[in-house]
Amino acid sequence: MCRTSLRNRSRRWPGRRAAARTAALAAALVLAAAPGAGALAVAEPPPPSAVGGERLAQSGVQVSLRTGAPKLPSGLTGMSWLVADADTGDVLAAYNPHLRLPPASTLKMLFADTVLPKFDRRVVHTVTPDELLGLGTGSSLVGIKEDLDYRVEDLWRGVFLSSGNDAVHVLAHMNGGVEETVRQMQQRAVELGAADTHVVSPDGYDEDGQLTSAYDLTLFAREGLRNPDFRAYCATKDAQFPGAVDSRTGQRNTFGIQNTDRLLGKYPGLIGVKNGYTTNAGSTFVGAAEHGGRTLLVAVMHPDTYMKVYDETAALLDWGFEAADHVTPVGKLVTPKPPADASPAQGPAARSPLAAAPAGPARAGVAGGGGPGTPAALRGRHSGLFGPETWTVTGALSLCAAAALWLLRGRRRALRATASRTAPSGRTPAAPEESGGATAVRHR
Repeated sequence: MCRTSLRNRSRRWPGRRAAARTAALAAALVLAAAPGAGALAVAEPPPPSAVGGERLAQSGVQVSLRTGAPKLPSGLTGMSWLVADADTGDVLAAYNPHLRLPPASTLKMLFADTVLPKFDRRVVHTVTPDELLGLGTGSSLVGIKEDLDYRVEDLWRGVFLSSGNDAVHVLAHMNGGVEETVRQMQQRAVELGAADTHVVSPDGYDEDGQLTSAYDLTLFAREGLRNPDFRAYCATKDAQFPGAVDSRTGQRNTFGIQNTDRLLGKYPGLIGVKNGYTTNAGSTFVGAAEHGGRTLLVAVMHPDTYMKVYDETAALLDWGFEAADHVTPVGKLVTPKPPADASPAQGPAARSPLAAAPAGPARAGVAGGGGPGTPAALRGRHSGLFGPETWTVTGALSLCAAAALWLLRGRRRALRATASRTAPSGRTPAAPEESGGATAVRHR
């Protein structure tokens, strides 16, 4: 049985987690000692979003079968899933589509939606040592080396095929730094209508508070597939990636990389999009397939075993193609808002097909962003992302911090309990085996 090599783990800064527990206890003690302080109240998680329609905010299976419609596949175990028509935006069926769960590497779709239009693929970038710092322990890597040159198109192949966190970091630094890229990704999520998504790291590595939903992942995939380069990268089964320079010949070696999407080339008509796995997220996957002039999108999050994410995606695609004309949509994929910082780099020249030569000159810079890269150790401290929900009263801040930090330790159990109210039974995910031309313009 094939198994992917996505190996993200959630142990990047154990000292930070210990400090967080200490901070939570200290905050609680301060509040307890304060005059008039009441018992520490833990707020319930926010209700599911109603983006896309009221039925999508309801728990459990949402489907409206008409005469002649096939039944949904039996034995589905994902904590959340959604089937939608990519062209019309009709949601054909869904199960807890707004349940907020860790995304794993499927978040790289939002990263690509945000950063891919900003660089011409012919641009050559020399990787510096600091761009490879801060990668999480066990991160999936394509094998980028410092002080070597890489074309932007090679970096994107590293992102889409190998799910390389090293490639994400290099592109994020080119884009103005990790923190700036996270800010832009959060803004892009808002523009796409992805109200369930909170971005902490650009690569999907497990971080406290990094969440999305099956509905939002479908929005990211749908938007990405409108970009011919995105579509071509996620449909690429294998490629040659630049390696080290041979000291004897002075020539640059290459090595083969393969797409970790296990349905690509196996499910008829599949055109991508992205898979993921972390210890916290379990398996996640968004797939798109074409059949009979119709394109369907399926997102599946956290089934009970690793490979079931592919089995259940395939089963839902089969059902969707058979049922599409015999169901009443239960919701809608919302239409994106225009980008707030639209620039020439996001125009047609940046969306040219991958196989065609770009019409204009390659750009050595980026549109927007700028400034030095932010150290990766600062990730996760993006307090400004929540906008009007930010509290200004010191005591309220302490209470919120204490409650949140205590809640984080039990977040997965709480989320699973929410889903299991409509699921047949609880379950623990099984971990997969681990494995380990064109004229160029230089960018430094």
